[in-house]
Amino acid sequence: MWVFFVYDFILCYTVFMSTIIGVQNLKKHFGKVKAIDGISFEVEKGEIFGFLGPNGAGKTTTIRCMMDFIRPSEGNISILDKDAHKDDVWLKKKIGYLSGQVKLYDKWTGRMHIDFVSKLNGKTDIAKELIKKLDFDPNRKTKHLSSGNRQKLGLIMSFMCEPDVLIFDEPTNALDPLLQNTVYDMIADATKRGATVFMSSHNLAEVQRICDRVGIIKEGKMAAIESIVSLKEKRINTVRVLFANKVDPKEFEIEGVEVNKKFDQELVLQVKGGIDKLVKILAKHTIRDLEVTEATLEDIFLEYYE
Repeated sequence: MWVFFVYDFILCYTVFMSTIIGVQNLKKHFGKVKAIDGISFEVEKGEIFGFLGPNGAGKTTTIRCMMDFIRPSEGNISILDKDAHKDDVWLKKKIGYLSGQVKLYDKWTGRMHIDFVSKLNGKTDIAKELIKKLDFDPNRKTKHLSSGNRQKLGLIMSFMCEPDVLIFDEPTNALDPLLQNTVYDMIADATKRGATVFMSSHNLAEVQRICDRVGIIKEGKMAAIESIVSLKEKRINTVRVLFANKVDPKEFEIEGVEVNKKFDQELVLQVKGGIDKLVKILAKHTIRDLEVTEATLEDIFLEYYE
C-alpha cells in the first residue's frame, strides 16, 4: 500500500512540476472594455508555446499580466510554481523577456545595457557569444540604432543570462529572414538546455516551424489550444473540379463540403476532414480536370476567426 502511495505522490509531483506557466481564468478589464475575458492555459517544461491572434485580441495584455507590469482584474498566474505577482522580483531573475516594442535608454550604448543586465542578474552570461551570433555592434548609442538592431539588443538581453523561462512578444519583429533563422536556432538551443518558451506572433510560418503547441485568442477569449501536429491534421482541402457536362451544385452540399464557387461545368469546393464522400459523388460524373490543394496553417487559423 505504501509503495503505491509513494508512487502516486511522485507521479503527481512530477506532473505538477512539469507545468512551468499556469494561467487560470485570467481577466483584465479597462473600464467596460474586456481586453482578456477568462482565459486559461498551461505551458509545460521545455515547450515552445505560440500565442496567436490579430491585433487587439489580448496577446500583449496577457503577457503584461504574466510579467506583473499590469494587474489582472481576476484570475491567477503562476510561473515556475511561483505567484506572478507576489514573487515577481524573484521571477524576473528567472525570466528572459522581450517586449513587442523594445524600450531602451537613448543615451546609453548597447554595451551599457548589456552590462546593466549582467550586474542586475549577478551571474555568468553568454552576451559575447550572442553579440557575435547576431552581428551586433554594442558600442553605438541606442538612439542611433535601426529597429532591427534595437530588436537584436532586446534579444541579447533576454537570452544572455540563460533564463529558465523566455517570454517574447513578436521575437523576430524587424529582422531579416537570415536573422530570423538565427533566432529560431537560439530558441531551439534554449529548450535543449531545459528552458520553456512562450511567444506571441503574427507570423504563422514561424509558429508552424518552431512551436510545439499554439493557443489561439479571439476577442479576449481562448478560441483553441492545439498542438501543431493536430492543427495540421485538421485537414482542409480546396478542390477544383472541371466536369465534362453541366452539374447541379446542390448534389455536393454534403457534410464537410462547402461550395465556394460554381459555374456550369466547374466547382470550387472547400472540404473539411476526409474527401472520401466527395470522391464517391465525383465518381458518378465524367471529370475533365481535378485539382486538390491542402490548406496552410494560416487557412486553418482563419477558420477559428470566422
